[in-house]
Amino acid sequence: MGITIQDVINQLIEPVGILEETVDTLKFGSPKTEVSGIAVAFMPTCDVIKEAIRLGTNLLITHEGVFFSHWDKSNSFQGVVYDEKYKLINDSGLAIFRFHDYIHQYKPDGITHGLLSSLEWEPYVEKIFPVATVLKFPKLSVREIAEHVKQKLELNFVRIVGNTSMEVTRVGVFCGFRGGGNQVIPLMEEESLDLVIYGEGHEWEAPEYVRDSNAIGKEKALIILGHAESEEPGMRYVTKELKQLFPLLPIHFIPNKPNFKVV
Repeated sequence: MGITIQDVINQLIEPVGILEETVDTLKFGSPKTEVSGIAVAFMPTCDVIKEAIRLGTNLLITHEGVFFSHWDKSNSFQGVVYDEKYKLINDSGLAIFRFHDYIHQYKPDGITHGLLSSLEWEPYVEKIFPVATVLKFPKLSVREIAEHVKQKLELNFVRIVGNTSMEVTRVGVFCGFRGGGNQVIPLMEEESLDLVIYGEGHEWEAPEYVRDSNAIGKEKALIILGHAESEEPGMRYVTKELKQLFPLLPIHFIPNKPNFKVV
């Protein structure tokens, strides 16, 4: 027998070991099924699922949940959209494995590693924490860093709090939903960070801390990428790793189309 879905899962979780409580489970399909091809994506949207089917894959590995909930409590959202999406997946025979908790527990965090690699910032890494990485740059303006991020990640926009002309050297990077004040503010204080880049967080926490910090003459800034924009590069990294682990299997990365528009 060839490579099974369970074989792939085992390789993905091996660097961490078994987690007792996790959202990373096989949502559709059987672990005994032989893999004909793998698709990898950040978010399992209907468009991604259709593309995975079109590519002839039978295993989709995705970072976020299928049915609009981190804890995959799909019964909370049942209705027309749920029914149609469930039918699309079920009729296709596509297996879906959620790969969220394990990749974040890689050392270093695989999602953050993928983002820093895409930005070509590995040489600037000074400290690695469980939920953040501290970088030390030569002096650059907030605007210069923002333009670099937009170009490397192919983003239409980022959001900035603070003075775009401010020169920075110490920068903290948080992926995904790690932009809350309880994580960002202590690190900004303890590591004397000039700038923090994160995916998303409550707008009344870190952004307001930065506003007040600037008001008292201690300049700081934020660059807010968006949740998907900060974590999708990590799933590209997963794709590269899978291609090395399973060189004989067709393995595809499927990018998500931007969900938000600038008007």
